[in-house]
Amino acid sequence: MERSNHTVTEFIMVGFTTDPTMQLVLFVLFLGVYSLTLVGNTTLLTLICNDSRLHTPMYFFIGNLSFLDLWYSSVYTPKILVTCISEDKSISFAGCAAQFFFSAGLAYTECYLLAAMAYDRYMAISKPLLYVQAMTTRLCAFLVTSSYLGGFINSSILTKRIFTLNFCGGNIIDDFFCDLLPLVKLACGKKYDYQALMYFLLASNVITPTVLILASYLFIIATILRIRSTQGRLKAFSTCSSHLLSVTLYYGSILYIYARPRSNHSMNTDKIMSTFYTVVFPMLNPMIYSLRNKDVKEALNKMFK
Repeated sequence: MERSNHTVTEFIMVGFTTDPTMQLVLFVLFLGVYSLTLVGNTTLLTLICNDSRLHTPMYFFIGNLSFLDLWYSSVYTPKILVTCISEDKSISFAGCAAQFFFSAGLAYTECYLLAAMAYDRYMAISKPLLYVQAMTTRLCAFLVTSSYLGGFINSSILTKRIFTLNFCGGNIIDDFFCDLLPLVKLACGKKYDYQALMYFLLASNVITPTVLILASYLFIIATILRIRSTQGRLKAFSTCSSHLLSVTLYYGSILYIYARPRSNHSMNTDKIMSTFYTVVFPMLNPMIYSLRNKDVKEALNKMFK
């Protein structure tokens, strides 16, 4: 990792803007979003742990998603807040590698976890009589553990490959965190070999769970269409509508950034989309899974009383 015989020891993150006023506005905005993320996910986790009515496989996965979002947003937002109010925009080489490792691991884990949640919804709607027997505590724990293992094993491989590249393009990252595309842009030498690995890992960790989710929902739709009453169809659809919205927002933003042709990439657009799935999305999940959920509302009222 040398450039003109000088070792890269830190990276400089450009962020969104260099205007002090706009940086202050962004600081307030990011602080508000992060506060809502912490409050929303912590509250949802507390409700699921304390209310016995929420001790079901569906809420087990939702609780793990909330825990993941708490961790995920904390990888990025504190550093973004410091960068907004500080003149020092640098991050150490080791700090950048650590941020990349955890961000990639958690992103991949969330892909697998959303696929596991889709399977849970498939079992609940397509095989309701076998749901309790099929979705055992052991199976749910296995699916969550496998999601974390798959996510972080692939993240370890990708992090090792990326941070052994020769960064001959400088150390200025045109983004607000250590992301894959800006880092590869700075690299030279054999980076095209690593780009092939990057797209392979993207396919295995994003596209594969996407296919599993689509397959689950094809079976779910087929089951819903066989229900004769309109009320029954609406009730069945409502049980998976929150998860479907969550999947659409998360996968849509990721695929928009990484699955587009290189010629269509714009750094400003990529920054906005990156902000959505790294900072905004973890804030939205508690709202998605609670605002239209009767059980969560009742548990929240009970807690306040």
